[in-house]
Amino acid sequence: MFRAVVLIAAVVLAADQLTKYWAESTLSGGQTITVLGDLLQLRLVYNPGAAFSIGSAYTWIFAVFAAAAVVAVTVVAWRVTSRAWAVALGLVLGGAVTHLLDRLFREPGFARGHVVDFIDYAGFFVGNVADIALVAGVGIIMLLNVRGIPLRATPGESRSDEQVSSSGS
Repeated sequence: MFRAVVLIAAVVLAADQLTKYWAESTLSGGQTITVLGDLLQLRLVYNPGAAFSIGSAYTWIFAVFAAAAVVAVTVVAWRVTSRAWAVALGLVLGGAVTHLLDRLFREPGFARGHVVDFIDYAGFFVGNVADIALVAGVGIIMLLNVRGIPLRATPGESRSDEQVSSSGS
């Protein structure tokens, strides 16, 4: 299942970086594209902070957190035998890797880079494809935990995602 995690992460990374490239080339002149009235618009923003631009003076810390997340998710992904967990971890890994790359290699400099955001949700916040993947991945992880679906089937159990561990949890 580790290959599935890496494949999903690679798809997220490619989709995120390609859409950021599109956003920078299309929306760089301050242009806004209306998708669903005031509810959903496309506009380019460079975010030095976390969600809602919180902590914009500490961009380097977000690079450290993103690197730690990439390592932690990769270590956990090696143990996965569940397809649902592979999808969830692949989404989280892809989102974390692409945010790390933005922090490391975008302006204004190494480990201080700003994340390219361009999906404006009713003026509440502006995000990107990696943010969508991260939220979806974390949501799936929460659901899997609530349902008691383990990362790894124990000996004698089916590898099916629908089966909950034999302990009844």
